[in-house]
Amino acid sequence: MTAEPSGPAASPAGPDAGLLGPGWAGSPAATATGDRAWLQALLDAEAALTRAQAALDLAPARAAAAVTAAADADRFDVRSLAERARGGGNPVIPLIADLTAAVGEEHGPYVHRGATSQDIMDTAAMLVAARTLDLVLADLARVAAALARLAAAHRDSAMPGRTLTQHAVPTTFGLKAAGWRSLVLDARDRLTAVRNALPAQLGGAAGTLAAFSAYGASDPTALPAAYARELGLRAPALPWHTLRTPLADLAGALALTAGALGKIAADVLTLSRTEIAEVAEGGGGGSSAMPHKANPVRSTLIAAAARRAPLLAATLFGTLTAQDERPAGAWHAEWEPLRDLLRLTGGAARDAVELTEGLRVRPDLMREHLGFTHGSIVSERLSAELTPLLGRARADELLSRLAGRARAEHRPLSELLAEEPALKELDLAELTDPSRYTGSAGALTDRALERR
Repeated sequence: MTAEPSGPAASPAGPDAGLLGPGWAGSPAATATGDRAWLQALLDAEAALTRAQAALDLAPARAAAAVTAAADADRFDVRSLAERARGGGNPVIPLIADLTAAVGEEHGPYVHRGATSQDIMDTAAMLVAARTLDLVLADLARVAAALARLAAAHRDSAMPGRTLTQHAVPTTFGLKAAGWRSLVLDARDRLTAVRNALPAQLGGAAGTLAAFSAYGASDPTALPAAYARELGLRAPALPWHTLRTPLADLAGALALTAGALGKIAADVLTLSRTEIAEVAEGGGGGSSAMPHKANPVRSTLIAAAARRAPLLAATLFGTLTAQDERPAGAWHAEWEPLRDLLRLTGGAARDAVELTEGLRVRPDLMREHLGFTHGSIVSERLSAELTPLLGRARADELLSRLAGRARAEHRPLSELLAEEPALKELDLAELTDPSRYTGSAGALTDRALERR
């Protein structure tokens, strides 16, 4: 016989606590996508349907008021609905029964009238997405503003440009931050477009609106627009039960957003390594075993979200191949990946605010690291300058040989070049200064910061 649990273990926090999801736990997106939020969205969809019919004189105004008043998630048992959802494969069916009972016998017939379960589930999904995207977009605005400040402050802070993990040519931290911001603005623009296009769903049993004709509508095609107005969603051109463009667009924009934030995180994770330390998170996390560590936790969680997001998006893209007029299993497969994708992206945006607003930048170490290759980091410039004097082949041979000596002898490349009689007239101090070979980084940063 198993002993009964006691103490804290006897009071589970519930399915939305996020024990295994520190990237989204406690975030505004977690609340906006929780079970209660989904239930409220389902109820909002049902109430809006009755109000839309009342607006077109297809239901009494008193019925619309009664359904709206009853559509409060706190009045319903989420666990009971979840358990009873197994009977019909979705939570709308038991919710209709409970909502009908809540409004009473007089107004009960106007609950869910003419709709199908997928109408309500799809519409609720769009409401949850819209409410979550509003939160994500607010966080992206803060991230973009923080990155603009970093880019402006470090417009001319020279640092090693790294390609294929190795020092390449100098760049600036300002240009790097401006590039991060450009990605964030790309994500913002795509999320905004998707947010503004999220449609209501209303088609009835097979997408023909036939039931509304049976209930007395002279023009059933006017009802989806009225329904969308009640919800603040876009009016659909057609019922989209098996035309899943809205979900695919949403999935793509969310995955892109997670990836854009993931790029920032990936760079910070590299640049904050102990042996590099060109940047550091403002409030690093501790280690369970090593007291000296300040781990880049925000970047770690953002990177984790960016790794998961594409596969969740792929599941949503997979539901585009939905059969018939309403499919079995396709729309059912969307609910959890969509919630996870919204949560992960929302949590990543929340963490990106903390990351970018608190990021510490070390231009002194960046400048120091420019000298790690003893001046070879400007070999591209030197090749261009020496070719007119020596010819391309001789210039490349000389630079290759002297770069090898610089590494082996730990001497500056400029010093070795100064020993070459043919180069006596050149200003080698200027030519080998990495901070003077950042190209158009400053101008490109300025251009990037003009974008709003």
